[in-house]
Amino acid sequence: MALKQSLQQKLLQKLSPQQIQLMKMLQLPTIALEARIKEEIESNPALEEGKEDKDEDYDDPQEDDYGDEISDAEKEFDFSDYMDDDATPEYRYQANNYSSDDEERTIPIGITTTFHERLLDQLHLRSMSEHEYLICEHLIGSLDDSGYLRRELIAVVDDLAFSQGIMTSEEEVERLLTTCVHDLEPAGVGARDLQECLLVQMRRQEPTVTVKTALVILEHNYTAFVKKHYDKITHKLEISDDDLREAIDEITHLNPKPGGSLNESSRPVEQVIPDFTLVHEGDKIQVLLNGRNAPELRLSRKYSDMLEEFSQIKGQPNKAQKEAMMFVKQKLDSAKWFVDAIKQRQNTLIRTMEAIVMYQKAYFETGDETKLKPMILKDIAEIVRMDISTISRVSNSKYVQSSYGTQALKYFFSESLTNDEGEEVSTREVKKILEELLGVEDKRKPLTDERLAKELKAKGYNIARRTVAKYREQLDIPVARLRKEL
Repeated sequence: MALKQSLQQKLLQKLSPQQIQLMKMLQLPTIALEARIKEEIESNPALEEGKEDKDEDYDDPQEDDYGDEISDAEKEFDFSDYMDDDATPEYRYQANNYSSDDEERTIPIGITTTFHERLLDQLHLRSMSEHEYLICEHLIGSLDDSGYLRRELIAVVDDLAFSQGIMTSEEEVERLLTTCVHDLEPAGVGARDLQECLLVQMRRQEPTVTVKTALVILEHNYTAFVKKHYDKITHKLEISDDDLREAIDEITHLNPKPGGSLNESSRPVEQVIPDFTLVHEGDKIQVLLNGRNAPELRLSRKYSDMLEEFSQIKGQPNKAQKEAMMFVKQKLDSAKWFVDAIKQRQNTLIRTMEAIVMYQKAYFETGDETKLKPMILKDIAEIVRMDISTISRVSNSKYVQSSYGTQALKYFFSESLTNDEGEEVSTREVKKILEELLGVEDKRKPLTDERLAKELKAKGYNIARRTVAKYREQLDIPVARLRKEL
């Protein structure tokens, strides 16, 4: 096979490490950015916090930070000796002193006991043998976050035998589950399904006529109750609609996820830190970037001086000096790239948010959701003349605080559809109207998806039934049969 030589022209696009670093930083929210900056400062001694010091007297070798003259011992200090000392630790000492005017940037994190720990605390107060206690402890450990026991009892028996050497039977485990675990608070923990969970809670209620009716419904008419076949229940139990309504009201006040309430109370509160703040100044809306996104960073003067010292070395530098010079230069370049990336990030965030505010000005002036215009990433990318992927990174996990609350940037992006008048409207506007229709519907005869499509068409929105079903599911609204009430 003969070799063939040819001339080809290729167009390649390569991202520099600085561009990659900027892309990664763009998608970071405010809190994550603070952590990233802290990580960079800890790993790069050439990067420091604080404003750039422009005081020319800073470099005066005869004075220290307090204006005192340097001692004779300090004057005799040889940098090359320090550079050759491998045992010197790379510590950087720093004092964090704050005044009352400084911004408090810490977020309190609540530390509480977990759901399982609270159940075990209750278990400790019960009188039982060690054998029974270990079985109950294992059952509590097998509960999921909602408080349900999703495993078969025979599997629990096998686990106890193989993992802890506890020999028991399925009957004993069932007895301890129903007599011990089901007695713990909150009521309903340890249930194996929703029906048992509701029954455990209902049996703790005061045995009124309504509660007894609710128990009969849950025990013997659960399928009809779930499917909302109320006519079958009233006919079978020979009760009136009012009696059924009262019984259902008792059932709906029960907690379907008893473990979830404890988990929520023990979970630390996550605070949303807005990345942007909108301020109304007359007819104008000013976009302010959160101060945490604009940290004061500077290059270390000491490392700059080190690099200058190396450049003034006469003769050929030795191997140790070359390595030290490369290390200092690398750290200074990395610090400069990082500071530049922070500045570019700030500029990109501001430009993008200003474009969104300009595009959705009608909404930000009134707060009316129906005035949100259809807006996709491409629309903003064309305004700021950036790539769509850049706009996607900016809008990811970012929040803006306005007069109408704190919202995610993604909230303002939506697809469009055309109404009967030929105008493009946002799908969010259609969802808002859909919510209004469902809010005023007759709950005894809820509107089906087909009926909702006709109602929207009458308002000028020609939408198919399957599209209505998709929007309804996105709004987390169940089908008509499950919305039915007496």
